[in-house]
Amino acid sequence: MSLRHTALDALHRSLGATMTDFAGWDMPLRYGSEREEHLAVRNRAGLFDLSHMGEITVSGPQAGAMLDHALVGFISALGVLRARYTMICREDGGILDDLIVYRTAEDEYMVVANASNAQVVLDALTERAEGFDAVVRDDRDAYALIAVQGPEANGILASVTDADLPGLKYYALLPATVAGRQVWLARTGYTGEDGFEVFCAPADAEHLWQALTEAGTGAGLVPCGLSCRDTLRLEAGMPLYGHELSTDLTPFDAGLGRVVRFDKTTNDGAFVGRKALEQAAAEAESNPPRKLVGLVSEGKRVPRAEYDVVDADGTVIGRITSGTPSPTLGRPIAIAYLDAAHAEPGTAVAVDVRGKHEPVEVVALPFYKRAR
Repeated sequence: MSLRHTALDALHRSLGATMTDFAGWDMPLRYGSEREEHLAVRNRAGLFDLSHMGEITVSGPQAGAMLDHALVGFISALGVLRARYTMICREDGGILDDLIVYRTAEDEYMVVANASNAQVVLDALTERAEGFDAVVRDDRDAYALIAVQGPEANGILASVTDADLPGLKYYALLPATVAGRQVWLARTGYTGEDGFEVFCAPADAEHLWQALTEAGTGAGLVPCGLSCRDTLRLEAGMPLYGHELSTDLTPFDAGLGRVVRFDKTTNDGAFVGRKALEQAAAEAESNPPRKLVGLVSEGKRVPRAEYDVVDADGTVIGRITSGTPSPTLGRPIAIAYLDAAHAEPGTAVAVDVRGKHEPVEVVALPFYKRAR
């Protein structure tokens, strides 16, 4: 099956990007040094093509009630032009995907799914909309998505829009004109930095990319690939589906039980997975079998996904879900699920790196938090 290409594909190649297959899309992995791209976002600004993400529109008089039924969050309580991080789960509580939902109008929402799960989410929402006065529409081909992230993002964007950026709160959006093009402008991101995501028509993507690039020249803006996006989100303690999240795990397993709203008032409080999630919540409160934690290494060997974590006796007590050298901390870091008895910050454990036990320390997530 041939790979899909974003509207910016030719531009990425002209910039010398190393391309990779990501969830069936041919996407830029890096343009040069992953470390330099990472540090640019932390200290200045980075520009990302995220057009592989899956936009799904849900509209109609009962769109909010339908999403309250389909997802774990209290979506109908979301204000217009606000956004919420949430999840869609199976009946057994397993996570199908983590999502951001934007309320674009009184009776309309945009659900943004991960590229690898977009079809699964679309199918689930379509099935779960049965019986509700709501329409589910696949809008993946209607949008390109460009993100500008980093401490200089506000100034860069302000030079190409008259939108009220100071008034645009975190996890909010507004219709705006950027570089002469109509877009949805959201203050969201996946890097741990302040920044914006620009949902635009695919035909406008190259114009907007070039305008933002020109506006960011003096601020040190650089194009960034998916590789540094992964290290940025890992430092910020943000989960990645297929690593920290899966159908074998509930939101409570991942330490994200806060996204599950048992206090919904629509549909008599019923939603897909409620019974299983109530049980998972009780277990997490009384006797959690494992916890999601951070690990920091003093050595140079990098803990990678699927490596075992062991105690002083060499007994396996957990497994790494994500690991990387941290450009910001200057040390290898990892996220892992550990047996609860070994999950307290400050606990000394080790990672089995190809038969050698590398000492690491358990730390609370996130590894990095930007100054407000």
